[in-house]
Amino acid sequence: MHIWPVQDAKARFSELLDTCINEGPQVVTRRGTETAVLVPIVEWNRLTNAARPSLKALLMSDVGRADFDLPQRGLAKRRTIVEL
Repeated sequence: MHIWPVQDAKARFSELLDTCINEGPQVVTRRGTETAVLVPIVEWNRLTNAARPSLKALLMSDVGRADFDLPQRGLAKRRTIVEL
């Protein structure tokens, strides 16, 4: 993986893009700090598909999907009927 300072990445973007396609992910730095990575679209699609759980996995998981509490059953106060 090649490291590109942001100034070089901007000035030679076509070369950065070609290197990314031919050699794989490329790191862009700003003031010496790694800031971004340019990856080929095939790699990006593979990573996003691998990170996305299937519907079956979501339905079979025991992890809650909402942050709300359900009241306990049988503790609700009932209205009484008043006969006139």
